[in-house]
Order: sequence, then structure tokens, then C-alpha cells
Amino acid sequence: MAPYEADDNKTAGEGEDLRASRRRRAARYVVPVTVMGVAAATIGLVPALADSGDPDLPEITAQQLIEKIAESDVQQLSGTVRISTDLGLPDLGGLESGLLSGGPAAGDEDAGSSADPSAKLTELVSGTHTLRVAADGPDRQKLSLLEDAAEYSLIHDGKDVWGYDSRSNEVYHATASEGADQPAKEVPATPKDLTDQALKAVDDTTSVTVDGTAQVAGRDAYRLVIKPKQSGSTVGAISVAVDAKTGMPLKFTLTPASGGAAVVDAGFTQVSFAKPAASTFDFTPPEGAKVTEADETAAKGPERGQKSEQDLAKELDGLKVIGEGWNSVATFDTGDRGGLPTASAGGDLGGFLGSFGDQVKGDFGSGTVFKTRLVNALITQDGELYVGAVTEDALVKAADAAK
Repeated sequence: MAPYEADDNKTAGEGEDLRASRRRRAARYVVPVTVMGVAAATIGLVPALADSGDPDLPEITAQQLIEKIAESDVQQLSGTVRISTDLGLPDLGGLESGLLSGGPAAGDEDAGSSADPSAKLTELVSGTHTLRVAADGPDRQKLSLLEDAAEYSLIHDGKDVWGYDSRSNEVYHATASEGADQPAKEVPATPKDLTDQALKAVDDTTSVTVDGTAQVAGRDAYRLVIKPKQSGSTVGAISVAVDAKTGMPLKFTLTPASGGAAVVDAGFTQVSFAKPAASTFDFTPPEGAKVTEADETAAKGPERGQKSEQDLAKELDGLKVIGEGWNSVATFDTGDRGGLPTASAGGDLGGFLGSFGDQVKGDFGSGTVFKTRLVNALITQDGELYVGAVTEDALVKAADAAK
């Protein structure tokens, strides 16, 4: 959570690793168009659900429980996860699907494959969804999003990553090169993935305690509670139910500082640590299905007005982080002078999005603040973007301090 500091002594390879790390870090805050995508990237797939029972377990300290999570090495599992998300996003009438994925809006003839996970999984940004998950080691995972009379599946089997949308009978295929990040790993396959990210935020600005026990999906668990010590954060608390036997997180609930319902409340309703059947990860495109290769989608991106990965990576090299701990604010020059971007999905997107934001002024000038119940963003008239899980006042102060 500390500001990024460059190191001129890094080798070329290490420098590229730093840039890649910075781009991955930036993905928590920045997407091509607007804060709605920021919120989606912040959520990820967060498993948690209402628990029951109060099992009698041996006492454990917060440090011991964190160590137990770190030492957990669950390689095989299968189960059902229910996810409810309430960011308080405005209804954009279908436009949000394009904004969240950085591409065209839903229904656009150039929208690409409906089986592309970068677009499909943004549905988890709102509402309640049921998922089936399975994992057998680092190279085999499957996630299925259950829908009314349809199902979307994302399968990672070795070097192959398949996305299949049964509603449209479309297939998306990607091949991960040797040594490169596997596309499927961009989507957390288990609750541990999200908890690991939350624990990276634990520092001197964080309170971490053990708050009793719980029972989740029929398993005894300890309850770990993470809270910001600082004022100004939109995060109220993060509660993680940790399996007492395996150390694997079973539950993750994030509540906002503003109170009310959880921003994210999802979790295992059923879980097994037995080895899934090998056939779980088998996939062959159904007869008649439209198959889209990932490199085809990448090649068409610039034609559809999307920024290439190289262009986006170059732009994100300018990312800076202001502040520390839970009050960190990422700032980035969008290059859109005059405030909100206008060239996307056709028409004046800036004017449209502006109607959802609050106009603010400060030493930095003027701009528009977009709010969710978790992540807020300020876009200034100079084209600077300030994003963080902080209040509107904190964003304005960060923008003033940067001038």
C-alpha cells in the first residue's frame, strides 16, 4: 500500500518485472473508460456467505491465524459458491458491460465473443450469482456461472483456457505460453486468492483481530477481522472465515464504512477437498459452436477503437500512488484534456457519465467524482484520474496535494 518508488539500479529484466507488477497493481484502480470498471476490478471473485453455529475451537492469535492461511496448501477442491454484490452502481442500460470490459457495449455488433471471460465475468459486479468451482493443482481449474436456463464456464487445463457460453453457443480459446501468466489465474479460483490480496494490505495502518468462530459450509472456522485504523477509507471491515483444519479461507465479507448491507457477501455453500474427477476439466467445443481465438480478439481490438495491451501498458507507466495504507490514492493521466472521455461506444460518453457524478472544486481546479459504496474516482478537467477506496473529501485532498 506504500507509494511506488522507481529503482534506477534495476536490470532491464527486473525493470520489466516492475512495470508488469505496476500494471497489475494499476488494474485495481484503472480501466480504459470509467470508475465502474475500477469497481469491478476491485471486487474480483470474492467468496463469502452467511455462516451458522459457534464451534468450540482452541484459542488462536491473529498472527497465528495469518500464518495458518499463509501455510495453507489446498491443491484440490470442488464446491458451490454464492456471490452477492452491492456497489450501488447506476443502471446504464447495458452500456456498463462495455465499460467494465474496456470494449463495446452489450449488443454492439463488434462486441466480440460472448464467451470472452474479460466481458462475461463482469456480470459479477452486481446482483447475486451462483458459481461452481473446482481445482486440481495450479494447472487445472474450472469456474461455472449458473444462469437461468444457461451456463457459462471458464476452464483452465494446462496451456489451454476455454470459455463457453451455452446461451449463445460461443467458445473463447486462449493458449498460455510457457512461463507466462495463465489467463485463468487472472480470475481467482478459490477464496484464498482474494484473501491473499486483502492480507497484502495489512500494515501499521491496519487492525487485525480474531473475533470468535463460525461454521461455513458445514466446516468449523475461525473469524479473522481486518479493519483500517485510519479515517477517510470507505472500507469498514473485512471478515474472513478460515477453515480450522486446512487454513483455507471459506468466507470473505467486505462491509463499507458508511454502514448498511455488505458490499460483497458471498461464499461456499458446499465444499469438498477431495480430488475432482479428471473429466471435470475436459472440454471440446460443441458441434456448431462459434470458436474465437484470443489472438483474433486482440487483433480486432484496435479496429474496434480499443487500446492495445502495449498502448495501455505504456500509459500505465505513469501511474503514481499518493498516501499510505488504506488511504492510498492512485493517480493517472488519462490524456483526455477537458475532463471525461467522449470517444467510446459512440456519442458523448463524457456528458452521459457526467450526469452520474458530483461536480467538485479545489486547488487542483474542477472535476467530477464518481461514487460507489467502495471505490470512488475523481476525473479532473486536466484529465487526471484519482482513484481509491476513500471518501470524496480524501480524493479532493489527494488531488490538491498533487498540485
